[in-house]
Amino acid sequence: MPVETHEITIGTRGHAQVIDLTRRVRQSLVDGAIRNGNVTVFVVGSTAGITTTEFEPGLADHDLAAGFERIAPRDGVYRHEQTWHDDNGHAHVRASILGPGITVPVVNGQLTLGTWQQIVLIDFDTHPRDRRVVIQVVGE
Repeated sequence: MPVETHEITIGTRGHAQVIDLTRRVRQSLVDGAIRNGNVTVFVVGSTAGITTTEFEPGLADHDLAAGFERIAPRDGVYRHEQTWHDDNGHAHVRASILGPGITVPVVNGQLTLGTWQQIVLIDFDTHPRDRRVVIQVVGE
């Protein structure tokens, strides 16, 4: 079964920044030859995650960050920080809960996303980073 692998780099500012990746994933499908199968979108690293949501300002700029703050507060006590003398234990916990990637079916060269559903990267770290995102398409 054919496999096509694409990689993109995204500059982020951290602190639960939400970035819409949908256009870039769609472009990977356009650039490739696979029309039917699955696309996996995976962020390399342990302080960011990938999911789907409606990418709109209320969610992207406030609600998601507020929700994750309730789950794993930035000012919580994390043994990771005690071990490594850093400040991003909450980022690791949040990213672990969200997960590093998703798989979306591809039908006739199109992502099977709902009208209000976009693929997003959420960077939970405490400083800007260049994030590597691997987009891998498997199918025919």
